[in-house]
Amino acid sequence: MLTATLVAGFLAGATPQAGEVAPDFTVQDTSGKSHSLSEMVKQGPVILAFFPKAFTGGCTKELSAYRDRYKDVEKLSGQLLAVSTDDAASLIKFKDSLKAPFAFIPDPDAKLTNLYDVKMPVMNLANRYTFVIGEDRKILKVDSGKDAVDPNGAIASCPLRKPKTDAAAKDAAPAPDAKK
Repeated sequence: MLTATLVAGFLAGATPQAGEVAPDFTVQDTSGKSHSLSEMVKQGPVILAFFPKAFTGGCTKELSAYRDRYKDVEKLSGQLLAVSTDDAASLIKFKDSLKAPFAFIPDPDAKLTNLYDVKMPVMNLANRYTFVIGEDRKILKVDSGKDAVDPNGAIASCPLRKPKTDAAAKDAAPAPDAKK
């Protein structure tokens, strides 16, 4: 009976898909900084990269590739959150070993992992998933498994947004009435 329940639960998963609105969240990274998805997407696209376990081959390859391409993410005004069910101490060591410039989110209770329905059945580990989230929390792309190891697809899915400046705001303001 338990097997049937696990299989039914696995098949009925509610992992968010491209075109849907991403679940909102507020989390703290390994340095204690708070990250709120609804606020982050106002600045540009967000790459939310779930990975199973720090210091393993696939995860090291994936996050090293993001480290190497992070300047490309920044050029698109993007932000990256790397999420694992590892504890904060493990993720601090992993981030330091990679010299990664982006935030690592410890999720030992799998709250965020469950919110996105990417938790492995029975085990307290995240499946490898990458979500690219744009304005209004719209999911632009979802990669999983081996496809999520290579950051090229996620980065290519990030829309280029021009930063709002005072000059742009002035250009958008109605012109004062001209004297006749």
